[in-house]
Amino acid sequence: MSRDNELRELLNQTASELDRLSGNPRSWLPWMLYFLERLERQATDENPNHKPLYVDMLTALMDEIRNRLRTGGW
Repeated sequence: MSRDNELRELLNQTASELDRLSGNPRSWLPWMLYFLERLERQATDENPNHKPLYVDMLTALMDEIRNRLRTGGW
């Protein structure tokens, strides 16, 4: 299995488990924030120069979310 497929499967399992433990999507917000915080820590602990790359990723994520809200699709 490729790394992309492994990561996709892990994320699918995580989403299913989050839904199982807390089926109300509104309650997922703190966990989404926690996950983003952990990703930032991982990115910057290894290399502090990655901070601008992480912020750039967040900006791209905001664009994707705005697009989702505007068009209804990813």
